[in-house]
Amino acid sequence: MSELSHVDGEGRARMVDVSAKADTARIAVAAGQLRTTPEVLRLVRADDMPKADVLSTARLAGIGGAKKTSELIPLCHQLALSTVKVEFGFTDDAITIEAMAKTTGPTGVEMEALTAVAVAGLTLHDMVKAVDPGAVLTDVRLLTKSGGKRGNWVREDEVGRDVASSSNANDSSASSPVFVEDSPVVARSAVVVVASTGAAAGTRVDTTGPALVEWLLAQGFSVPEPLVYADADIATGLADALALRPALVITTGGTGASPTDATPEATLAVLDRELPGIAETIRARGAEKFPLAALSRGVAGLVGRTVVVNLPGSPGGVKDGIAVLEPLLDHLLAQVAGGGNHE
Repeated sequence: MSELSHVDGEGRARMVDVSAKADTARIAVAAGQLRTTPEVLRLVRADDMPKADVLSTARLAGIGGAKKTSELIPLCHQLALSTVKVEFGFTDDAITIEAMAKTTGPTGVEMEALTAVAVAGLTLHDMVKAVDPGAVLTDVRLLTKSGGKRGNWVREDEVGRDVASSSNANDSSASSPVFVEDSPVVARSAVVVVASTGAAAGTRVDTTGPALVEWLLAQGFSVPEPLVYADADIATGLADALALRPALVITTGGTGASPTDATPEATLAVLDRELPGIAETIRARGAEKFPLAALSRGVAGLVGRTVVVNLPGSPGGVKDGIAVLEPLLDHLLAQVAGGGNHE
């Protein structure tokens, strides 16, 4: 049975000595919600509360709370945080809160992410209490964490039940998390799908998938190793990726005019709504430097609340895609979650 790390052999509280642990990139994502009235939700969306700038104030409070976690939680270590992001969304009866904290060091940032959610939520309560003093901050919880010797962890009730995966030949584990049909997306999670017959067969080395994973990790996403499929199997690859209910799926490869390039068709077959401006901007950026980039047929859109973006299978095409996505991704995901359009 696992032992409590903050209790010594005599049952006394202690601060864990992490000096022997290796420095690794560590990311944690936490969430919560402020349950309130339809009137408050309407006012906050319209930025019309008696105390203005509700979400901006709560966001700054959450970031500040994360930075002061070691002062608030007695046994937490002081961490040099690389970044803290706090985002909001809306449901029928709540303002949702999601925080991501990142550091490179010998210990995790779970408490920083959780503190950011809690402080942001309490600030929301303070901002709306004049209209709804009965608002309830609830469901503050850790969603994902990565880094350290234990690697990635995802909250089970966020990913549904664990069942054996029979559809992904690239998964070497005994089982993988699969969502039940009506489960929500996993916040701040992403999957990279590589369409490459050569890479799937082991006759060429793909560099685009690992580059995307590295970038996504730097943006605070929980992301597994790339899923690699032959061009003819890309529809299966998309289905396997979407079964994990990530917030974001990025594909690379299979967007050209070759008879075997089928990524756009497979993507269009599952999209509920297109986001044509994203694909058009990626093409335009590539064509500025490399005219043949205009031949990419990549598309972008939404499958439920999952954003799907096709990128070309070249390192340059992936760089162009990253350059386009980076400044708009957080706002896009916030909009898809029900927020973001009010700021």
